[in-house]
Amino acid sequence: MIAAVAERAWCVVVPHHARGARVARHRLVAALDGLVDADKLADATAIAAELVGNAVRHATALPGDVIRVAWRLTGAGTLLIRVTDGGSTAPPIIREAAPDSVDGRGLTIVTALAARWGVEQDGLGQMVWAEL
Repeated sequence: MIAAVAERAWCVVVPHHARGARVARHRLVAALDGLVDADKLADATAIAAELVGNAVRHATALPGDVIRVAWRLTGAGTLLIRVTDGGSTAPPIIREAAPDSVDGRGLTIVTALAARWGVEQDGLGQMVWAEL
């Protein structure tokens, strides 16, 4: 007997503010707890927080002063996280942070935790995605 696992998807809107990362983390954990293993959930939580934090610091908000955070869990267990903001003047890039720097490591963390990541333009603005 072959069991098919349905694909599941979620989408939330969080404030274009530092607290938006916390809201995204809590919603992601609540949605995925029990659906993915603890290590993948921890990595997904860190990735979502970094991508939302980057959107707050480096991009404009979507209308309503918000950021859209979406994630999709495939039947094969792949998790795709997408964060959409209003865009910025420069695309996201990995920066070399000095050892004593308090920021500048967000995409380095995403690169270390995700199988791959990228940037696209969608109908709302700029979308940064990561796949686990």
